[in-house]
Amino acid sequence: MSTPEQEIDEVHERLAQLAAAGDVQALHEAVAEMHPSDLADLVESLEDEHQVLVLSALPAELASETLAEMEEGDERADLLASLDPSKGAELIQELADDDAVDLVAELEPDERRRLLEALPVEEAGDIRELLLYDEETAGGLMTTELVSVQVSLTAAEALDRVRILGREVEDFYSVFVVDAQHHLLGTVRLDDLVTADPEDVVESLVEPPTATVLPEMDQEEVGRLISRYNLASIPVVNETGVLLGRITFDDVIDVIEAEQTEDIFRLAGVGGDEEAVRYTWYESVRARLPWLFINLLTATLNASVVYFFRGTIVSKVILASVMGIVAGMGGNAGTQALAVTVRGIALARGTGRKHGLVVGRELMVGLVQGLVLGTLVSVVAFLVDGADPRLGLVVFLAMSGNQIIASFVGSFVPAVLDRLGFDPAVASSVFVTACTDLCGFLLLLGLATSILT
Repeated sequence: MSTPEQEIDEVHERLAQLAAAGDVQALHEAVAEMHPSDLADLVESLEDEHQVLVLSALPAELASETLAEMEEGDERADLLASLDPSKGAELIQELADDDAVDLVAELEPDERRRLLEALPVEEAGDIRELLLYDEETAGGLMTTELVSVQVSLTAAEALDRVRILGREVEDFYSVFVVDAQHHLLGTVRLDDLVTADPEDVVESLVEPPTATVLPEMDQEEVGRLISRYNLASIPVVNETGVLLGRITFDDVIDVIEAEQTEDIFRLAGVGGDEEAVRYTWYESVRARLPWLFINLLTATLNASVVYFFRGTIVSKVILASVMGIVAGMGGNAGTQALAVTVRGIALARGTGRKHGLVVGRELMVGLVQGLVLGTLVSVVAFLVDGADPRLGLVVFLAMSGNQIIASFVGSFVPAVLDRLGFDPAVASSVFVTACTDLCGFLLLLGLATSILT
C-alpha cells in the first residue's frame, strides 16, 4: 500500500511526463479533481516551462485558485507574467479582488500594465485603487466584494438584495447595513433577516459593528482585532465612516503566520523576512553575517573581561568552570524573558496592559530563580573546592545577580522598544545573551577578586 508521499511523487512524475509530452488533454484529466492547494505544491515543483503548460491546461477557475495558493514571491509572479496577457486576465477575473491585487502587485511595472490593459475597464480600475494601499495594511488585505443593504429597506427587500449580491460574492459572513451615503451603521444577522416579518424595517434589526478598521491600520493589528473578538470578517471604513470593504479571517490567518515567522527570524538574528526560508546561500550569508559580526564584537568584549581578571582565574582555577555555568544560565534566563515578553506585548496590544507589570513580573521571576540556582551552584562549588565558604558566597551572589539582570534585560529592552514604536522582536537574543555573559563574568570575577584575593 503506497503512502501519501509516494502518491504525491507518482502524480508529480506523471505530470512532468505529460507536460514534457505536451499532452494538454491528459494533463487536464490528471489534475481536474485535485485541490488547488495540493496542485499548487505540485506545480511549484515542476520546471518553469512545464508550469506554464500545466496552468494553461487547467480550467480558468482551478488555474486561478492554484496560482493564488502558490507561495508569494517572484516564482508565481514570473509564472503569471509568462502567460499570454489575455489568459492572465482571465485567471485574475476568477479571483476575489484581494487575491487578484496580491498577484498583480508582485508583477514588474511593465508586466502589470499589460495585464491590467487586458482586463475590463471597471475591474482594472478596482485593482488599481486597491494597489494604492500598502500591502501590509488593512487596505492591502481588504476585498471590496461584500453584501450590504440600505437601512431603510424592509426585511423582504433586504433578502431580495442579499440573494442578488450573494451570487457574486464568495463566502460572505455578514450583511452590512449602510445609509444612503454608504456610511456603515452596523450588521444584520442572516437568521434575523430570514425570520423577521417581511414588513419589518432593517433599522430595527441592525446591530452596531463590533469593531471597524481604517485602511491604513497595520495588518498585525487587524489580526489581533479579529482574534480578540472572534470575528469572521471585519469592515474597513474611511475617516468619515464610509464602508470601503471587508477583511475575512482566512486572510488574517496568513498574516498571523507571516508575522510570527518574521518575529522568530528576528529573534534568531537572521532578518525579518519569511522569504529567508528560500534564500540562496549568498542571500543567507548576507542576512546573517551582520548579526554574527555584532556577536563577534560582544564576544571580544567578554573575552577582554576574562583576560583582565586572568590573575584571579589562575589563583582560583575552579572559577574557569563556574564562569560558563553563570553566563550560560543567565543567557537562558534572558532568552526566556525575551520570548515571553515579546509574545506578551503582542497579545496585550489594545488591552491597556502596562509594560511595567511585565518587567516587574520578570524581575520577580529572576529573583526567585537566582536564589534557587545560586544556592545549588554555590553548594556544589563549596564542596568541590575544599569547603571554602567564601567561594560559595561569590558563586551565590554572581548567579543570583546575573539571573536578576537577565530577567530584567530580557523584559525591559523589548518593552522600551515597543514604547518607542519599534518592533520589540528586534531585541535579538544576540544582545540579551551578550549582556548576560558580560554581567556574569564581571560579577563572578569581580566578586572573586574582591573577596578571595
